[in-house]
Amino acid sequence: MSFFGFKNNWFGFLGSQLGIDLGTSNTPIFLRGKGILFSEPSYVAVNQNTGKVIAVGEKAKQMHGRTPPHITVIRPLRDGVIANFEIAYEMLKFLMNKALPNRYFSSASVILGVPSDCTPVERRAVEEAAHHAGGRNVVLAAQPFLAAIGAGLPVREAVGSMIVDIGGGTTEIAILSLGGIASSQSLRVAGDKMDEAIVSYLKKSYNLIIGERTAEAIKIQLGSVSSEIELKTMEVRGRDVFSGLPRSQVVTSQDVKESLIEPISRIVEGVKSTLEHSPPELVSDIMEHGIVTAGGGALISGFSHKIREATGISCHLANDPINCVALGAGRLFEDLPFLKEVAARGTAYWEHPVEVA
Repeated sequence: MSFFGFKNNWFGFLGSQLGIDLGTSNTPIFLRGKGILFSEPSYVAVNQNTGKVIAVGEKAKQMHGRTPPHITVIRPLRDGVIANFEIAYEMLKFLMNKALPNRYFSSASVILGVPSDCTPVERRAVEEAAHHAGGRNVVLAAQPFLAAIGAGLPVREAVGSMIVDIGGGTTEIAILSLGGIASSQSLRVAGDKMDEAIVSYLKKSYNLIIGERTAEAIKIQLGSVSSEIELKTMEVRGRDVFSGLPRSQVVTSQDVKESLIEPISRIVEGVKSTLEHSPPELVSDIMEHGIVTAGGGALISGFSHKIREATGISCHLANDPINCVALGAGRLFEDLPFLKEVAARGTAYWEHPVEVA
């Protein structure tokens, strides 16, 4: 399987260098020499009458569910891949301009994280959107590979490392060794599915209809799958199923735990399946060194314990779980010989092979 692709040669990587985790929910931006600059929600607001973009990122997210008919708030990525090319281009253009406000894009090189099972068509859509947004050299890399680098795992060594990266649209599970991915799964079960599960649970249990932004807030404040859950409460406002009128409802952390059983179980099963289909020597290494979790979904209290219960392997959270992919992209820019090494091992995909000095 191929995990990298770019059209220009390595010597073009001399200007500004951006690492971008093009996420379904949020897009962190890394600038070499500066670190993580910011993370903007992956939302774009469009005036349907004029076709013009009126807001991107946090401003657009704040409009979600609150707009008049002529304004639409769009999430250009679904399940980790581009669902709306034009809007994705506008979002990338805005984010790159925000990261490099006083520079010409022609001098910017970009590494973008994409799901490990991203198809060639999906890869090309991401690459073209980045080129149109102003990137000179664009590299596509598997998100779990970047997340493992960002988490500080020894991916270059002859030892098995395992990363579970739970984003907004996908959960990327991978076992890595010697600069490559030995086995992986990309599950379309992640933060968005958790939000949907909370919406469904409250509708079924309390006859209350809420929006996805409210569900996300509930998940962040009350989300837990711990066996020894601390009872917390939150007053939630929504619309009654029967009367159609607004009302409030007190939601508990136990409610959220029950709503998350199904998506969390699917992720845990994915971890077990990946281990079951991996070489025994690598699994032995992982038993010794443990599993690392990353991504916003990994912040759910008790999630690491669920993996430990199911696999018998220790599991811990990365130091900066939300920014691991963007950090990994930045570290690749700092080690171009490693990219050459990865390519030589057959882990990389080159549309046009180039010689590296």
